[in-house]
Amino acid sequence: RRPSTGGQALFNATMSGMKKKLVFKFAKGFRGRAKNCHRVARNRVEKAMQHAYKGRKLKKRDNKKIWIGQINAGSMQYGLAYNQFMHGLGKENIQLNRKMLAELAENEPYSFESLVALIKPSITRLSIQKSNFEEVGYKGMQLGNMPPEITEEQ
Repeated sequence: RRPSTGGQALFNATMSGMKKKLVFKFAKGFRGRAKNCHRVARNRVEKAMQHAYKGRKLKKRDNKKIWIGQINAGSMQYGLAYNQFMHGLGKENIQLNRKMLAELAENEPYSFESLVALIKPSITRLSIQKSNFEEVGYKGMQLGNMPPEITEEQ
């Protein structure tokens, strides 16, 4: 039984011949022997597919960096850092992804401002709770537990 060719009629084609055709199809546009010599083309196509796989992952990473920068710029206009803004979204159970938040920050400033207005009360409650703790001294230690060489006068 002849293997499926995806709807194309290939007469007297072996499996290796179809593989060659596929390799040459992917190698179209390569330079030199990489487009017409099967042994070279196969290696170049494999490497190109590895780069394409890696590129798809890097594209997601790069987009996430861009979205974070846009959200940070939008939230800084209203006096919030990115981490405070995202923490406030979590506390208020607002489940918007970074792509949509970046879109709002860039193109819908009034909608983004209303999000910030929803978040600010929970952020201020958090900062009030933090200020109720005892004063913190050298490197995050409480003043009572400071090393003997460091005194309160310094």
